Amino acid sequence: MKKQTQELFEEIRAFRRDLHENPELSGEETETSRKIQAKLDEYGISYSTGYAKTGVLGVIQGGKPGKTVGLRADIDALPILEKADVPFKSKVDGKMHACGHDAHTAMLLGVGKLLQDQKADIAGTVLLIFQPAEENAPTGGSEQMMADGVFDTYQPDVLIAQHVWPGLPAGQVGVIDGAIMGNSDRFQVTIYGAGGHASMPHQTVDAIIIANQVMSAIQTIVSRNANPMDSGVITIGKITGGYRYNVVADTVVLEGTIRSLSDDTKKLLKKRFHEVVQGAAEMMGGSCEIDYSDGYPATINTKRWAEVVRKSAKHQLGDVGTPEVIGSMAGEDFGRFLKKYEGVYYWLGTSVGEHQKPLHDPGFMIDEQALSIGTELMAQAALDVLAELNK
Repeated sequence: MKKQTQELFEEIRAFRRDLHENPELSGEETETSRKIQAKLDEYGISYSTGYAKTGVLGVIQGGKPGKTVGLRADIDALPILEKADVPFKSKVDGKMHACGHDAHTAMLLGVGKLLQDQKADIAGTVLLIFQPAEENAPTGGSEQMMADGVFDTYQPDVLIAQHVWPGLPAGQVGVIDGAIMGNSDRFQVTIYGAGGHASMPHQTVDAIIIANQVMSAIQTIVSRNANPMDSGVITIGKITGGYRYNVVADTVVLEGTIRSLSDDTKKLLKKRFHEVVQGAAEMMGGSCEIDYSDGYPATINTKRWAEVVRKSAKHQLGDVGTPEVIGSMAGEDFGRFLKKYEGVYYWLGTSVGEHQKPLHDPGFMIDEQALSIGTELMAQAALDVLAELNK
C-alpha cells in the first residue's frame, strides 16, 4: 500500500492546500462539503449527505461479507487570522485551518481512494465520515450527525479517527489505551455587586474585588478537593467588567473551562465549582449567576482497538514510531461517537521542528510529509480492524 499512497501524495497535498486557502467555520462548510462530494464522485465512492447540514457519509462496500468500520475526519476551520508564512495561506480574512482539519479531510479522501481500489478484496464495509462543526463546542456535530441518521443503514462495529499532533515528529504516532482527550466543560459566571464612585468604596459592593476572590477560590478546587492522582484543570480565559478608572464596577463576567479525564472527577469539579463560586460571591456581599455547559465527554479508546492500531503503526513505522505518550486535556467531539461505539482515536505526528506553533495558534503549520504516513496508516488500520472483527 505504501507505493499507492506515495503515488497519491501530490493529490492529497493539493486538496489539503485548497481547503487551507478556503477555510469555512463550523456550520458553514458548504463549499468544503461540495469539494468532498466531487472527490468521492471522482473515486466512484457512493455517499449520502445532509448530516448536521454539511456532513457527508461515504460508503465502500467490500466484495466479501464482513463487519463495518467507520473512519472519521472533521472538516471545519477556526475564526483565527492566519499568520503562518506559507504559500497557500488562508484567503479568507479571520478564518484559518489552525487545527489540521484540512489535513484530516484530505487524508480520509486518500484513504477512500486506496480502499475503493481494492474493495473487491475487502471483507466488510468501510464508512468515510466527514464531520462538520467539531470546533463548535459544546454543541459539536457528531451528535447531530447521529440524530440525522448517519448510522441508520450501516452500524459501525468500530470507529477510528486521527488528529495531527504538533508534539510528535512526522513518522511517530501516539496511541493510548483509555482516555486520550479530556472532558471539556465551559462556564460563564456573572458577578453582581453595587457600583458607585471610586472615592467612596464603602458605599459600594465592588464586583471586581468579588471576581478576584472567586478566581482565587476556584483554584483551590483541583488542589484541595480532587485526588492528586486524578487530572483536572480550571482556567479563566476571559474577564469583562468595569466602566472607567473612577467607577466601582457593579458587574463582572468571567468565562472559562473545566477539564478532566474521568467522569467522577468531572462531577466533583462541577459540584465544587458551583459551591465555591456562589459561596465566595455571597461572602463578599454580592451575588452571581452561573451558566454551565457540559461539553464534549472524554475521548476514551477501547483497549482492544487501540492495540490493533498500535500494531498497525509499528508494522508501518517500527517501534520508534509508537512512543509512549500521555493524554491531553483538549476536548474532542469524537468522544461522543465513542460513548455509543467502540473505537480508537490516535495522534499523527506532524511537527515542523523548532518553529512549530501549537494547535489553534495563528502560526500553526504541519509537516506535509505526514500526509502520506497518516493516509497509509488509517487505511491499513481499517483493514486490520476488519480482519480482527471478522475472526
